Amino acid sequence: MIRKIGVLSLGKLMAIMYALIGALFGLLYALFALIGGGAMMAAGSGDAALGGGMMMGLGVAAVIVLPILYGILGFIGGLISALFFNLAARFAGGLEIEAS
Repeated sequence: MIRKIGVLSLGKLMAIMYALIGALFGLLYALFALIGGGAMMAAGSGDAALGGGMMMGLGVAAVIVLPILYGILGFIGGLISALFFNLAARFAGGLEIEAS
């Protein structure tokens, strides 16, 4: 029976899991931004080339920014979830888990 979850423990675990999800989304965003930006740059005119370069730069930045942002939000979500679980478990008596 689980009666209490460590708040910081769940926060750290959720931060790692969400940072990995953010890295996956960042890589996908970067892939499509690089393809789209390259196509815009190849299209020709100066404005399209500038926009394509900016798009490619945002794609590369997403690989760095999204894991950090998702990790921070995952940590905060984990803290809140653990607090709510501990509060609810006090009234309900805990969570029964059967493992074999």
